[in-house]
Amino acid sequence: MEWKINEVRLGRIAPLGPKGVPSGIDKQPATGPVVLTRTGLEGDEHGDTRHHGGAEKAVHLYPQDHYADWRRELPDLAERFVAGGFGENLVVGGITEADVCIGDVFRAGSALVELSQGRQPCWRLNLRFGLGDMARRVQDTGRTGWYFRVVEPGEIAAGADLTLVRRPHPAWTLRRVHRLLYRETLDLDALAEFALLPSLSPSWQELARRRLGRRSVESWDRRVQTPE
Repeated sequence: MEWKINEVRLGRIAPLGPKGVPSGIDKQPATGPVVLTRTGLEGDEHGDTRHHGGAEKAVHLYPQDHYADWRRELPDLAERFVAGGFGENLVVGGITEADVCIGDVFRAGSALVELSQGRQPCWRLNLRFGLGDMARRVQDTGRTGWYFRVVEPGEIAAGADLTLVRRPHPAWTLRRVHRLLYRETLDLDALAEFALLPSLSPSWQELARRRLGRRSVESWDRRVQTPE
């Protein structure tokens, strides 16, 4: 399976929202090839390095096809739902969470990347779109996008191919992962299997282990609700 990378986007830290929260979400198209290192694209910045970027979230892809759904559902904000709106590094059409699995390995330009986890939407999306419950809407719909870790550094440019080269966990599409994390939240058998996926990011392995140990679901409020 193969897709086209329509844009590669990079962001510099800039103030976001009325309180000027530092954020790199406003990413702009790169004009040529960009070097991809183990921790991300050169020139891409993150205002919150605890929750964004790093080896397990080196590259973010948000499906381009989702923008039409958002424009239809939120027509008053339609001008904001265009490529780059969700702060993605890679703009790719024809691919969604139903088409990819945890651990999928792709050739992206000359780099090799591996799908490590889905995106957990946070309150910065509320500021980005000027809508107080935007992060919750993204979570509820499952239109979250995902992150790649870097297996082999290289270069990526607009027009390069994104080619699936290996799929070790075909049963674990991101659509199934979303159902487990946010709907069938205490399916203990599925959580146990999920926690053991070797390709899954360590933070999501720990999330699954916590649910198994506590037999309860963590609160999402701090992540999706904009701080006072």
